[in-house]
Amino acid sequence: MKRSLIVLLLCATAVLAQRASGILKGQISDEFGGVIVGATVTAIDAGGATKTATTNGEGAFGFTGLAPGKYTVRVAAQGFANYQGTDVDISASTKPLSVVLKVTIEQQKVTVSADSTGVNTDPENNVGAIVLKGTDLESLPDDPDDLAAALQALAGPAAGPNGGQIYIDGFSGGRLPPLASIREIRINANPFSAEYDRPGLGRIEIFTKPGTDRFRGQVSFNFNNQALNSRNPFAVTRAPYMSRQFSGNMSGPITRKKASFFIDLEKRDVNDDAVINAIVLDSNFNIVPFAATVATPTRRTTFSPRLDYQINFKNTLVARYEYEHSTAITGVGGYSLASRKYRNFSTQQTIRLTETAIINKKTVNETRFQFNHQTNGDTADNSIPTTNVQEAFTGGGSQIGLASNKQNRFEVTNITSLALGNHSVKFGARARTVNVSNISPQNFGGTWTFSGTRNLANPNGLTSIQAYQITQQGLQQSLSAAQIRAAGGGATQFSISVGTPLADVKQFDFGGFAQDDWKFRPNLTISAGLRYENQSNISSNLNLAPRVGIAWAPDWSQKHPSSTTIRAGFGVFYDRISENLTLNAIRNNGVNQQQYVVTNPAVLNSYPIVPSLAVLQAFKTPISIYSLANDIQAPYSMQSIVSVEHALPHNFRTSVTFSRTRTVHMLRARAVNAPLPGTFIPNLPGSGTRPLGVNNFFEYDSSGVFNQNLLIVTFGGALNRKINFNANYAFGKAMSDTDGSGTFAANPYDFADEYGRASTDVRHRFTLYGALRAPWGISFSPLLVISSGTPFNITIGRDLNGDILFTDRPAFATDLTRPGVVVTKFGAFDTNPVPGAVIIPRNYGQGPGSIISNLRVSKTFGFGSERKATSQNRGQGDQGNRDGQRGGGGGPRGGFGGAMARGGGGAGGGGGRGGGGGGGFGGAEGNKRYNLTVGINFQNILNHVNYRSPVGNLSSPSFGIPNSSAGGFAGFGGRGGGGSAPFNRLIEAQIRFSF
Repeated sequence: MKRSLIVLLLCATAVLAQRASGILKGQISDEFGGVIVGATVTAIDAGGATKTATTNGEGAFGFTGLAPGKYTVRVAAQGFANYQGTDVDISASTKPLSVVLKVTIEQQKVTVSADSTGVNTDPENNVGAIVLKGTDLESLPDDPDDLAAALQALAGPAAGPNGGQIYIDGFSGGRLPPLASIREIRINANPFSAEYDRPGLGRIEIFTKPGTDRFRGQVSFNFNNQALNSRNPFAVTRAPYMSRQFSGNMSGPITRKKASFFIDLEKRDVNDDAVINAIVLDSNFNIVPFAATVATPTRRTTFSPRLDYQINFKNTLVARYEYEHSTAITGVGGYSLASRKYRNFSTQQTIRLTETAIINKKTVNETRFQFNHQTNGDTADNSIPTTNVQEAFTGGGSQIGLASNKQNRFEVTNITSLALGNHSVKFGARARTVNVSNISPQNFGGTWTFSGTRNLANPNGLTSIQAYQITQQGLQQSLSAAQIRAAGGGATQFSISVGTPLADVKQFDFGGFAQDDWKFRPNLTISAGLRYENQSNISSNLNLAPRVGIAWAPDWSQKHPSSTTIRAGFGVFYDRISENLTLNAIRNNGVNQQQYVVTNPAVLNSYPIVPSLAVLQAFKTPISIYSLANDIQAPYSMQSIVSVEHALPHNFRTSVTFSRTRTVHMLRARAVNAPLPGTFIPNLPGSGTRPLGVNNFFEYDSSGVFNQNLLIVTFGGALNRKINFNANYAFGKAMSDTDGSGTFAANPYDFADEYGRASTDVRHRFTLYGALRAPWGISFSPLLVISSGTPFNITIGRDLNGDILFTDRPAFATDLTRPGVVVTKFGAFDTNPVPGAVIIPRNYGQGPGSIISNLRVSKTFGFGSERKATSQNRGQGDQGNRDGQRGGGGGPRGGFGGAMARGGGGAGGGGGRGGGGGGGFGGAEGNKRYNLTVGINFQNILNHVNYRSPVGNLSSPSFGIPNSSAGGFAGFGGRGGGGSAPFNRLIEAQIRFSF
């Protein structure tokens, strides 16, 4: 009996065990192969009993202890259509269940409606911003120098007195990544964010591509030579030129759903030429123009691997290493003759680490670390003195010597973001330090300067080249120094430096911030923030920078998205005082180096023989000493903005923005020991009463001001799936009494006459960019920037007040018969102003306008099987976090990373700001497994000559005439500017293979 009971009990136990041994495991993913974290999985048996599970960081779930049988399995995740599977047979050997969720149609409709045709009150979604991704990036040049210039041109004149600032993956500084490695570029976004030290108008944010969960890559080759280009108008002939650029990148998984990589490599070889356009003396001492081209080849190699690693469910790491090495021949072009060229090299290495931690579903913390090591070197012969005939030519040696500059820069940033109901709170801090070791034997060989002269024999004055001509003729005729000087010849100055070439500087700066974006109502967002800045090497501690902003959508309703948003804001922004000023003050303190500036004719008469140090000391030659003012303060800007944004029919949007900026404590340089007003006699060097002895004391102070008013109108959108464009027009006025630390006042004792147009004062600028998908799969990507010119300063070219500087400006001529009156197209000027005469304002001249007209034409040939779309590691690193915070849905800003980092993709419908430019095109690549793209890049397709500002020295034979072209990017940099590159229009061929 006992044996029967035991057997019966064992059988029952086995049956029960069998009934409860069912297992169900699986993984939830989206249509692109990306795993979905946090999805809810429910298993329901025939009796209605339920069990639930949540997917982990790999999108996996699991049930154990289920009774075998038929089950209904349901899966739900935010932003995705619900899944339901019936009659799922569960047993001990059930195969893993893979479920693919689709994005809900309703969510897509809301996103398209909100982003394509509407506007919202998110601070980061200002319509006036420019967002470039997808095919928008095709309008930008591949050359790294041209790319930087194009971005500065797009940023426009809205950055205040000190220009825009570039951030790469949230880091300041560093090399610009290759265009093919860039995922997205944001310009002028969120102007009052306390996270940044500089104004948002003019800020350029670049985000690089992460790794992918499938192997992808591309290689490309760009080619150009002189046969494809038009001649530089300042070059006599079309000189040989060749540019070759090789680039490639590859990405893919290291560990599936855990780690991925992205690596790029680029090499650029340019056989360039510099164009010399000078005025010299021929063998018979005649004044003649001189034009020539000099080979100035450049080489550049960059390499950068990136790792995206998901440490665990809540922590991700992005690591990036960058290496760049370049060499160049430089120092020649324009007025600088071939003897001045020298060799330059630069090596830069950067390590960037970004760790993102999801503290909880409402809190994300991000820590960023950057280390940058840079070494620059110059090699030249400074044993031969330089001869500088102002705005005519510069010959002799380069005066660079064997120079080097080593920098180590560290940057640490920590930012915490919280989603607290209707509040989006962010706070954090950034600390940076730089160590510079600089060797500079600059001007150890000496420089002779010839400026314009005026004496009894020449009451109307002589130009600099005429004074040099008289000197050379006198020497050839064996005239005495006194005879040469009486005729109007002789050197005006001689300068030379002696001492220790090595100087070191260290600098530290810190910035902390806190801000809150409060969605007070669905149609009203109030933003408030506070930032604190400080740095070493100056005493300026109370640097508090408040930021406030408001965005209101007056016509918002629950049934319809808003078509109008009104924004207003105010912010204070501090600038840092560069370590370069401190370095210069350390070097030229009168002890480490002594910089002698000779104006005594008794010493100058030794020309062309360089006077010895003993001679300089015997004549008690003054030395020049530089320092920072004791009360120097960090400059800061107060900027206020009002804008109206409106969504127009047919997916177009427009905005009107007015900005006013006032900057105080602007930097300038000042001659604090110049002769007192009225005591210096121009033709009597050494005259005048100096308050601080005989030496020349120059001081960097912060007494300047800057004022700017700016009106910006934007318009753009996607006309259809084949055409999109964005355009903006800016009208501005900028006035100041200094243009920065290198600006010396004409009168060091009176700055009242210094207030005039700022050097950045561009009154009109129009920008247009977009994309057109033409028949036969041909793509056109244009970029057009039309701008009025910048002002330039008009000077006499002589030292009238004894400060050893040539910054003196003429007066307005009231009597055209007076000696020294010069009549020009800019007006009639008196170069011998009498006391009480009205001196012309600073930057009185108007420079020429410019037209930047670039076009990329390309066609892609696809072959092989259809390529499956890939998710670029959603939820990994900075992309998941940033897209989540800037997207739509998933909390106040779309959630934080992981599965929550899925939303509408931010403003613009996933493409360019102001109309979704490029969002619908899906990038320039085809949808085949292999794609071959051929293209032609036109730089300055209109062949318009963009001139640099004319010469402003009235003592120059070239006054009022530009000396060189500004290149295809009209003064923003890039190839072809600054007297370099013998082309005006450039046509570059490109071929790219991707897989």
